[in-house]
Amino acid sequence: MNRRFNTTGVCIPHLHYMVDITNKLTQIKSMVYRGDYFVINRPRQYGKTTTMYMLEQELKDEYLVLSISFEGLGDLIFEEEKTFSKTILKIFGDSIQFNYQEYSSKLYEMSEDINDLNAVSKAITNFCRIVDKEIVLFIDEVDKSSNNQLFMSFLGMLRNKFLLRQQGKDKTFYSVILAGVYDIKNLKLKIRQDDEKKYNSPWNIAVNFNVDMSFNSDEISTMLKEYSEDKNVTISIKEISEIIYFYTSGYPFLVSRLCQIIDENQLLWNEENINRSVKELLQENNTLFDDLVKNIENNNEFKDYIFDLIINGTEKTFNIHNPLINLGVIYGYLKNIDGRVKISNRIFEQMLYNYFSSKLENNTDMSTYNFKENFIIDNGLDFEKILLKFQQFIKEQYSSIDSKFIEREGRLLFLAFIKPIINGVGFDFKEVQISEEKRLDIVVSYLSSKYVIELKIWRGAEYHKKGLNQIKNYLDIQGLDKGYLVVYNFNKDKEYKKEIIHYEGKEIFVAFV
Repeated sequence: MNRRFNTTGVCIPHLHYMVDITNKLTQIKSMVYRGDYFVINRPRQYGKTTTMYMLEQELKDEYLVLSISFEGLGDLIFEEEKTFSKTILKIFGDSIQFNYQEYSSKLYEMSEDINDLNAVSKAITNFCRIVDKEIVLFIDEVDKSSNNQLFMSFLGMLRNKFLLRQQGKDKTFYSVILAGVYDIKNLKLKIRQDDEKKYNSPWNIAVNFNVDMSFNSDEISTMLKEYSEDKNVTISIKEISEIIYFYTSGYPFLVSRLCQIIDENQLLWNEENINRSVKELLQENNTLFDDLVKNIENNNEFKDYIFDLIINGTEKTFNIHNPLINLGVIYGYLKNIDGRVKISNRIFEQMLYNYFSSKLENNTDMSTYNFKENFIIDNGLDFEKILLKFQQFIKEQYSSIDSKFIEREGRLLFLAFIKPIINGVGFDFKEVQISEEKRLDIVVSYLSSKYVIELKIWRGAEYHKKGLNQIKNYLDIQGLDKGYLVVYNFNKDKEYKKEIIHYEGKEIFVAFV
């Protein structure tokens, strides 16, 4: 059977091209061997279900693995303790029916006399006594039920059995692994329904899960190597792996999706087609991006925080106890880089730029200024003309607007301005540079040409001079001799002017707005 790249559901080695996660599985197995209870809490589409499947394959000869998921069970199972108690044992039985018919039948038999969680506890004890292996319990998609009192009580029961086992007073699961977006051990369980309202954590026995489940470039290369050998395709594996990592920072879904786009479109594996695949990915509708937009739109404070971070380039100190930062980490949107908050990968960053600029486009008519055909030349785009037309647009449409608005929205206005000019042919990539000037570097690829545009706020002549060196270095990185600079000046006596600067072998066209 021909293997393929997979971005929906669990990945199976003989069906799908997969990153070699042996090192990650080894780390997780060591936790199981110790008898740990823990939570694999990672963002959506981060490989949790695939990791659980692969882990089960590694453990199934040594342990009896009960692997279940709360995905698709619905809410009825949690309406009554009797229903839940009977059903959970049957689900345990279903999970091993194929390989352990005798043990499965025993669980079905036990479920007949179950009416409450106390009876479930006794059934688990009896079951663990009759099985000739230690039992490991996997529960995937625990988020589906994490706000349910009955499920929390079930976790509390498992916790109590764990503690009693340590004292030699009970027999229970050797290791329990939960998987979901949220860390269940931080949720609280109401123990008594009285005025005192005492709380306790049902999962404070869980050890921290610190396994890095993102893919580094070396790990990405293992998947490309398999693909290359299987398809007899020549790939510069190290180079392509590093480019994919550059855009994705190893986010599993994004890594696989980029590879999938190249494969399905039968493209050559080169940098140009990786860029093309990034562009296609950013234009598609998928559940990961849908969740990103939903999570931002449902929390205005979080949306403003993200906007300030990536559009305004505001430097923010990373502190996981800040609720907004913690939320961003849980969702997989934010990460800690040298004590500073950063968007977790360049594709998310680009997607957020596109999202914010599209919202601005809805409220701003630029059509008389950014008509695409006015800027096309033989080999690409006349970017000097684009910048001058943008300068005119700001002068005529926003000269009387409060400078605070332009300071907040100005760079987003530029992104919205160039979008219809390059749309369909070009590709733009943005990267905030944290500095005194809060620079925003934009690289536009159009046909075979590449343009570097830097946006920055005027902070005085000294900072402006520093900025020339910064853009010179960035042009060196991109292999270009000419760059473009848009300077936002909020002084009352500012001039809408242009200038050409020659700096250490580079030509820099500057437009002041």
